Amino acid sequence: MKLTSSVDVKVRKKALEVLRDRFKELVNQILTGENPTIVIPKRTLSNTVYDEGRKLLLLGPDTLSRSFLDVRESKKFMQTVLMASIIYNALTNDEYPTIRDLFYRGKHTIRYRGPEGRILGENTWDSQRESDSIIRDLEVFINMLREELLILSKEKGKVVGNMRIRSGDDVIDLSKMGHGAYSIEPTPDLIEFLDVDAEYVLIVEKDAVFQQLHRAGFWRKYKTLLITSAGQPDRATRRFVRRLSEELKLPIYILTDSDPYGWYIYSVFKIGSITLSYESERLATPWLRFLGVMPSDIFGDINIKKKPYLSESERRNYIIKAKERDIKRAKELINYKWFQTSRWRAEVSIFLEKEAKLEIEALTSKGLKFLMDEYIPRKIEVKDWMD
Repeated sequence: MKLTSSVDVKVRKKALEVLRDRFKELVNQILTGENPTIVIPKRTLSNTVYDEGRKLLLLGPDTLSRSFLDVRESKKFMQTVLMASIIYNALTNDEYPTIRDLFYRGKHTIRYRGPEGRILGENTWDSQRESDSIIRDLEVFINMLREELLILSKEKGKVVGNMRIRSGDDVIDLSKMGHGAYSIEPTPDLIEFLDVDAEYVLIVEKDAVFQQLHRAGFWRKYKTLLITSAGQPDRATRRFVRRLSEELKLPIYILTDSDPYGWYIYSVFKIGSITLSYESERLATPWLRFLGVMPSDIFGDINIKKKPYLSESERRNYIIKAKERDIKRAKELINYKWFQTSRWRAEVSIFLEKEAKLEIEALTSKGLKFLMDEYIPRKIEVKDWMD
């Protein structure tokens, strides 16, 4: 498949240049008789730091070395070079491989003669988890995301609103999707924002609630770009949101379930994820605001002079008893630095005291108009959110 988009050509050219430059160092090491060695930042929890000033999870300074002549690292070294070669060839041939494609393209057995002349074999990698890890190593080594290398993955996030974009040679009007929505493509940097008429962006954790708000015309009535991550966000959705914030200067709000898993989804969008902290500077959106659902929305809080949105009888109908794993997860979250603001401590304390959670759908059970015309607009109007 040959390229027609000038944006694709530009991205592809940059990716090829970066790969050539980074691996030229290995060629020079070989030509000068050195032990070929790749130095890669460590992708470990111990090398992950929270930058409070920038509100981002970042990789620390620790690195690891992979040397061809070190028997402990030689396989990882060869896997990294092999993956780089496969991606380089795909870029050269104007291809868009998926991460699954890359697994199969590199999967083969290397034959060698062992003790007593026996023929033995060693697989390049045995599972996609192994090859995916090598792709992440390559990302940190060359300081480029796989999306910038035009590697595809499954589409997950969706967006609808009064906005026009260009993808390839096509102009797409996100306000004319019928009851459907635009699926955010795996290479969001290839999308060109043409024009937008929106006052803010609302991310909705649940796809079902997104569909309800979409069909009810929420985004038209309140001039909103409506996005769903359909649970834990994929990288493309996070990058798309970051671009909306950074390039279009739109306020970003997120609506999740009132439970520790919904709150963690918020933190992944906002400050990045622990396991993929090297992505944060391009994928996280530090200016994102948590709109709810908060425990204080359910039970109120005298300390912040807040009345609950639900009556006592509604609470009995809608709340769900927290399970042991929910409570354990909440206690883990409160130990993260980015959840140690006074407001987050107060909200998590309510959750742990009441041992109760609430799904966004409970608010639609109170009436979709309540969620659409009272809860969301009211919280934005009175600035009842958490940064």
